[in-house]
Amino acid sequence: MDERKRHQQGMKVRRAVLGDAHVDRANRNRSEFNRDFQDLITRYAWGEIWSRPGLPRKTRSLLTLAMMVALNRPDELRMHIRAAANVGVTRGQIREVFLQTAIYCGVPAANSAFHAAQEVFAEMDASPRRKP
Repeated sequence: MDERKRHQQGMKVRRAVLGDAHVDRANRNRSEFNRDFQDLITRYAWGEIWSRPGLPRKTRSLLTLAMMVALNRPDELRMHIRAAANVGVTRGQIREVFLQTAIYCGVPAANSAFHAAQEVFAEMDASPRRKP
């Protein structure tokens, strides 16, 4: 796949997983400084890895949540909690991932993840646009 097609595929998957509003906001915030990075993640994270047929998007999403907990990346965790709903992951499944991270990543990491999820769920429930 050439780089232009990889970028197009990446943008399609990125929008499907993260939602148009998030991607549009990221595109509006592109700058000379971060333009290359935005292109990189669109082509490789979304156009290469998330586009592979080997795992369903729900599985990729659940794995990503666990990795964000393990790496203590709260901003990315919040973003991927929202994304998980876009690909059909249930709150119960997210809870199970966070319970598992308590054992393998530590209770403080899981505790932070549960707090972040509750905040994100409250925001999602308050939004008139979507109610998962």
